[in-house]
Amino acid sequence: MAKFVYGMNVSLDDYVDHQDFAPDPALFRHWIEQVCGVTGSVYGRRIYEVMRYWDEDQPDWTPEERDFATAWRNQPKWVISRSLESVGPNATLVSSGIEAALRGLKARLAGEVDVSGPDLARSLTDLGLVDEYRLYFHPVVLGRGKPFFAGARPRLRLTASDRIGEDVIRLTYVSA
Repeated sequence: MAKFVYGMNVSLDDYVDHQDFAPDPALFRHWIEQVCGVTGSVYGRRIYEVMRYWDEDQPDWTPEERDFATAWRNQPKWVISRSLESVGPNATLVSSGIEAALRGLKARLAGEVDVSGPDLARSLTDLGLVDEYRLYFHPVVLGRGKPFFAGARPRLRLTASDRIGEDVIRLTYVSA
């Protein structure tokens, strides 16, 4: 049975953002290893559209960015959306029967499946499908944006804390 893990970069005031702060080299290497090590990822529409950036090589990419892009492209992806009509390579669009499809993935797969996107994570939390939460706190205060927990905060129990790179602390929680 797969373990569904919701983890994202987050500001100190609980907002996720892909524009206002970026990972340092150590954290970026961590994300490459993370993507290489998971069984696959489940994306909400908005975060999937952001991540599609990695579908096409850019001439100014560093070797690490190329490594991430390769890992991301090779990873199976399930995109939850009622508005998208198609998705890119190595991705499956799930637009109906979402709960059954995700419960089926969880039962059929082994290893970790990343859950990406606060709105999707809220829905999966409400269904009792998220097994673990990983918050990667950056020393940034945004004061606005999309919160990590888009809905009611579940009761959680801290299971680990790790420093990654110079400035990031990862806190890992499971449901209490």
